[in-house]
Amino acid sequence: MKKISVILFLFFIIAPDFLQAQCAMCRAVLESGENTTTAEGVNNGIVYLMAIPYILVGGVFYFIYKRMK
Repeated sequence: MKKISVILFLFFIIAPDFLQAQCAMCRAVLESGENTTTAEGVNNGIVYLMAIPYILVGGVFYFIYKRMK
């Protein structure tokens, strides 16, 4: 179990560099300009906002699992 949790932790740390998540409106507005650093910042923000609830829910289930065991 410890090995799986370490792998998941590393995935969530490394994943934002590989994932590209944007809504259609954000992408259209950001791609129309020449400033790519803004687009990258918005993209990273969306990925982090998406990952945090999953990490919190995973932590809750982990503590429930440990408590039941």
